[in-house]
Amino acid sequence: MGCGCNKNRQQYEVVTADGRIAYTTPSKPAADAVAKRYQGATVREKGKPQTAQTTGDPR
Repeated sequence: MGCGCNKNRQQYEVVTADGRIAYTTPSKPAADAVAKRYQGATVREKGKPQTAQTTGDPR
């Protein structure tokens, strides 16, 4: 039976401005530090989809 150490552990991804995932870590401070090295990079929780923002009339 395999280890369940990372089963419920939150992961963070550093996503560059062009949409490439540059780094994945369980540490939010480490992800923030790495994101500072890439211009326009963002930190998001792994596995959560990014929602598109809508503008105008939703019809």
